[in-house]
Amino acid sequence: MYFWLKFLHIAAMAVWFAGLFFLPRLLSARHREEEDAVREYFNPVTNALFFRIATPAAIVTVTLGMILIAYGPTGAWLVMKLVVVALAVLLHLYFGLLLYELGHGRDRHGVWFYRVAGWVPLALLLGIAALTGAKPQTAGDLPAPPVAAAR
Repeated sequence: MYFWLKFLHIAAMAVWFAGLFFLPRLLSARHREEEDAVREYFNPVTNALFFRIATPAAIVTVTLGMILIAYGPTGAWLVMKLVVVALAVLLHLYFGLLLYELGHGRDRHGVWFYRVAGWVPLALLLGIAALTGAKPQTAGDLPAPPVAAAR
């Protein structure tokens, strides 16, 4: 069971991050007025990518990750990984906010912002992979939880 949970967790994460990689590319193409920035193409594609593909994959990834934590991995590396995952969730939500603002005709960023934003998911993914693969001990172990005083 653990193998399949981990397999599905990694597969969902790959789909989620593919969406995070592709959204900034679509947003930068919109600014450069490329073929895939035409409103009839851009709006349905970005909405489908974000709401029908990336968001469900993110929910599955986080849910399966919480289930996998119940199997008992410990250490400071897990806390560091969860911080990086939280940053990925915040980035995902920010991309959703950008899509909402674009849908209402508000765009506060230029093409360079979206190009730089396209590199952020890669940094997060590499951080998650490094922490998961190496499970570094340099941060030390977390202290044991306090024990209730005996009465």
